[in-house]
Amino acid sequence: MSQITLTIPDETLLALKVNPDQLGAEVRLAAAVKLYELGRLSSGAAASLAGVPRPVFLTKLAEYGVDTFGLTEDELTRETRLGTDHR
Repeated sequence: MSQITLTIPDETLLALKVNPDQLGAEVRLAAAVKLYELGRLSSGAAASLAGVPRPVFLTKLAEYGVDTFGLTEDELTRETRLGTDHR
């Protein structure tokens, strides 16, 4: 596993009222959410980056205003048809 080191101003920790470990976890989650939103990571890979189980990651997406399933209306209609055609 690779490790990345960030330098964070003490003022930032004080303003956020968190310790370095808490901020590290928050930054990892935020990065994972953004990479998922951009389509660069699957939800499973993003959850792994964030260090949380996939179901937890999926519930956290709403806190960031990110759709859990980024389907367009046409894609959703097509998926719905596919699901009902197999009955």
